[in-house]
Amino acid sequence: MSGRDLPLHARIRRELEAHIQEGRWAPGTRIPTESELGEQYGVSRITVQRALRDLADTGMVVRYRRHGTFVAQTAGEHNLLRATGLLVSGAEMHGDHRVISAQVLLAEQAALVLPDLAGDEAVVQVERHKLSADGGRVAIAELAVLPFRFAPDLLDQPLVTTTTHVYLRNRGVKLGRSRLYVEPHALDDEHAELFGLPVGTPVFRWLRITWSADGDVVEHLRAILPAETSRFYVESTLNGPPF
Repeated sequence: MSGRDLPLHARIRRELEAHIQEGRWAPGTRIPTESELGEQYGVSRITVQRALRDLADTGMVVRYRRHGTFVAQTAGEHNLLRATGLLVSGAEMHGDHRVISAQVLLAEQAALVLPDLAGDEAVVQVERHKLSADGGRVAIAELAVLPFRFAPDLLDQPLVTTTTHVYLRNRGVKLGRSRLYVEPHALDDEHAELFGLPVGTPVFRWLRITWSADGDVVEHLRAILPAETSRFYVESTLNGPPF
């Protein structure tokens, strides 16, 4: 997707990302206020807030109430809770996809097993490479398998930008829960070449299974991520009542 085709908030986010990635804003730099950015780009404060919120989700900036927004000391941090995908309306991580393959096949032929699904049931299998926010490198090698009955027109969607959970919601599928396994993994020949790393390099492997509110498995996703380019965290508030 070209910059011109992006929503205003996404275009602003990309420009701010470029300032950080190209070193114009060093770690710790306080970036312009919402009012200043709104005036600079000629957009509403709501649009600027969305751009800054998305940028904070990538871990490139940190926001402090009443103090402003600052370039993070360690860029490339991501909230691991977003990876479950149940509580976000957009992509779990920013960046477009490069589609490697997309096909309909039998469940028994798929690269990932969908629990409780008969082997002769049709599934949709999509293999993609998630690109970094600036499109300059492969950030994630991703493989998703969904039952065809829940995703009959998935292959007709713009797979460069489509997120499976958002797609399912738009089709009226009520998502109930998502379980994410995070495992250590050693790069094989194929993925080592993809990421430009030696075979056997330690990486993260995510396995995510998603169920509908009715208890049906609606997706099994595998993602492989180099450990050296990203840090993941879990953050929760502690001001609720004790259990």
